[in-house]
Amino acid sequence: MRWAFLLLASLMLSGQRDAILVPEVSQNEVQVRQGFTGTELLLFGAILDPAGRRAGAEYDIVVVLKGPAEPIRMREKERFAGIWVNAASSDFRSAPSFFAVAASRPVEEVVDDRTAAIYELGTEFIQLSPSGQIDPEKERRFAAGLVEQRERLGLYKEDMEGVAINEQVLYKARIALPSNVTTGQYTAETFAITDGRVIASAVAEVEVRKVGMGRFVELASQDWSLTYGIVAVLLSVGMGWVAGRLFSMI
Repeated sequence: MRWAFLLLASLMLSGQRDAILVPEVSQNEVQVRQGFTGTELLLFGAILDPAGRRAGAEYDIVVVLKGPAEPIRMREKERFAGIWVNAASSDFRSAPSFFAVAASRPVEEVVDDRTAAIYELGTEFIQLSPSGQIDPEKERRFAAGLVEQRERLGLYKEDMEGVAINEQVLYKARIALPSNVTTGQYTAETFAITDGRVIASAVAEVEVRKVGMGRFVELASQDWSLTYGIVAVLLSVGMGWVAGRLFSMI
């Protein structure tokens, strides 16, 4: 299996001059059903030169898995007259719903901060695209709060020893998707790095989608939003009435 993969990769490299990554993902589609408890993706591949041989120089691999971007508003709480109230807030236009980084060794040992920021090689380098004018210090504070919040939910993570490299040709990494992942298109971008420089990169895609009853409810809420809202209200009222009747009989 391993040599068949390398042969296929070498055929794909015909006519190429630079070293290139050939990435693969164990699942191109993740189906979220009722009772979904999460899953694990295996990201693997090879880096070869045009002749199909090993790339030559020692290199590091960093894999970045990102979920669909979404706008989000972060708020701060402050104590006023003995109670906690909403205070300052900041809007971000493109916060990844999921963000995970796996590397063959710590990113700070592989590239400088500028390169890490360009390729988003870590949670501190996520490009959140704040909207409006915002003080840089305030932006950093809110960005750190967003990362910390999503780390607690298991949606942002780093594993700086999560990539295994075999004979400087094959690599593999495992990234866990928790049960609370957002559905949509995910991108797995792999970077090969030598002497602090990205020498090759490649992207693989994974679709996370709901199936079964969950899929029906999701489509209904989007395509028939008014009907969905009315039915949801009626169900809530009905369940409340039934619960009230049951308690009155006790």
